[in-house]
Amino acid sequence: MTETFEFIVVSTTVDGEAAADKLASKIVEKRLAACVQRMPVKSTYRWKGGVESAGEFLLVAKTRAALADDLVKFIGESHSYEVPEVVVTPIVGGSKPYLDWIVEETNEENRLNE
Repeated sequence: MTETFEFIVVSTTVDGEAAADKLASKIVEKRLAACVQRMPVKSTYRWKGGVESAGEFLLVAKTRAALADDLVKFIGESHSYEVPEVVVTPIVGGSKPYLDWIVEETNEENRLNE
């Protein structure tokens, strides 16, 4: 999906704090991301011919680009929305120790040993 960058951020929204906690935990447990941040947001969007507003939780997952397809698929399969937001954004730079940590927490060896 995004192989031109080594690191990415994947964001999605869910309908409540419990759903956010559950999905974030599953993503990190499966080592599909090293970290998932969650924060409350208010979303306004067009849906089925009308304008809607809803309180949601935004999840922001930091991971390697090589895991983009797996993470997007996992979110889609785990999500309660009919059309979930799943957006992949490249990370074009950052702290080397932090990016190294992402690699360590999502590397294939650790994923297969759990």
